[in-house]
Amino acid sequence: MIELPKPRELAKRGGCWFQSGTVQAHLGVEHDFRPAKKAHPAPVAVTTKPAFLYLRGAGVDISEVDDIPGVRRCHIHDPFGNRIELIAA
Repeated sequence: MIELPKPRELAKRGGCWFQSGTVQAHLGVEHDFRPAKKAHPAPVAVTTKPAFLYLRGAGVDISEVDDIPGVRRCHIHDPFGNRIELIAA
Protein backbone atom coordinates (compact mmCIF):
# COMPACT_ATOMS: atom_id res chain seq x y z
CA MET A 1 0.00 0.00 0.00
CA ILE A 2 1.10 3.53 -0.65
CA GLU A 3 0.36 6.44 1.66
CA LEU A 4 -2.05 9.02 0.26
CA PRO A 5 -1.95 12.70 1.15
CA LYS A 6 -4.97 13.72 3.23
CA PRO A 7 -6.92 16.88 2.42
CA ARG A 8 -5.51 19.82 4.41
CA GLU A 9 -8.53 20.13 6.74
CA LEU A 10 -8.49 16.41 7.57
CA ALA A 11 -4.70 16.25 7.93
CA LYS A 12 -5.02 18.54 10.98
CA ARG A 13 -6.77 15.68 12.80
CA GLY A 14 -3.84 13.28 12.39
CA GLY A 15 -4.02 9.74 11.09
CA CYS A 16 -3.10 8.57 7.62
CA TRP A 17 -4.61 7.09 4.46
CA PHE A 18 -3.27 4.22 2.36
CA GLN A 19 -4.24 2.76 -1.02
CA SER A 20 -3.56 -0.44 -2.95
CA GLY A 21 -5.34 -0.66 -6.30
CA THR A 22 -8.90 0.52 -5.68
CA VAL A 23 -8.83 -0.29 -1.94
CA GLN A 24 -8.20 2.44 0.60
CA ALA A 25 -7.64 2.22 4.36
CA HIS A 26 -8.15 5.33 6.48
CA LEU A 27 -6.54 5.18 9.92
CA GLY A 28 -7.41 7.61 12.69
CA VAL A 29 -5.76 8.62 15.94
CA GLU A 30 -7.27 8.54 19.43
CA HIS A 31 -5.55 10.23 22.37
CA ASP A 32 -6.83 7.65 24.88
CA PHE A 33 -5.88 4.73 22.65
CA ARG A 34 -6.56 1.17 23.69
CA PRO A 35 -6.11 -1.76 21.26
CA ALA A 36 -9.23 -3.38 19.86
CA LYS A 37 -9.03 -6.98 21.09
CA LYS A 38 -12.43 -8.04 19.70
CA ALA A 39 -13.68 -5.46 17.17
CA HIS A 40 -11.68 -5.73 13.95
CA PRO A 41 -11.57 -5.20 10.20
CA ALA A 42 -11.80 -8.37 8.08
CA PRO A 43 -10.47 -7.84 4.55
CA VAL A 44 -11.26 -10.57 2.02
CA ALA A 45 -8.46 -11.79 -0.29
CA VAL A 46 -8.76 -13.78 -3.50
CA THR A 47 -6.24 -16.16 -1.95
CA THR A 48 -4.77 -16.04 1.52
CA LYS A 49 -1.82 -18.39 0.93
CA PRO A 50 0.61 -15.66 -0.30
CA ALA A 51 -0.46 -13.37 2.54
CA PHE A 52 0.01 -16.12 5.14
CA LEU A 53 3.47 -16.98 3.75
CA TYR A 54 4.53 -13.33 3.67
CA LEU A 55 3.30 -12.64 7.19
CA ARG A 56 4.92 -15.77 8.63
CA GLY A 57 8.17 -14.84 6.85
CA ALA A 58 7.98 -11.42 8.52
CA GLY A 59 7.61 -13.05 11.94
CA VAL A 60 3.90 -12.26 12.38
CA ASP A 61 2.01 -14.71 14.60
CA ILE A 62 -0.97 -16.10 12.64
CA SER A 63 -3.86 -17.79 14.43
CA GLU A 64 -5.85 -19.78 11.88
CA VAL A 65 -9.44 -20.47 12.92
CA ASP A 66 -11.75 -23.13 11.52
CA ASP A 67 -15.04 -22.40 13.26
CA ILE A 68 -16.86 -21.47 10.01
CA PRO A 69 -17.13 -24.58 7.79
CA GLY A 70 -15.59 -24.04 4.35
CA VAL A 71 -14.06 -20.65 5.20
CA ARG A 72 -10.29 -20.24 5.51
CA ARG A 73 -9.47 -17.33 7.79
CA CYS A 74 -7.01 -16.20 10.42
CA HIS A 75 -6.40 -13.53 13.03
CA ILE A 76 -3.27 -11.43 13.33
CA HIS A 77 -2.43 -8.40 15.48
CA ASP A 78 -0.90 -5.18 14.23
CA PRO A 79 2.11 -3.69 16.05
CA PHE A 80 -0.29 -1.77 18.34
CA GLY A 81 -2.24 -4.84 19.49
CA ASN A 82 -5.34 -4.44 17.29
CA ARG A 83 -6.87 -7.66 15.95
CA ILE A 84 -7.20 -8.07 12.17
CA GLU A 85 -8.98 -10.97 10.48
CA LEU A 86 -8.01 -12.16 6.99
CA ILE A 87 -10.61 -14.13 5.02
CA ALA A 88 -10.10 -16.17 1.83
CA ALA A 89 -12.65 -15.36 -0.88
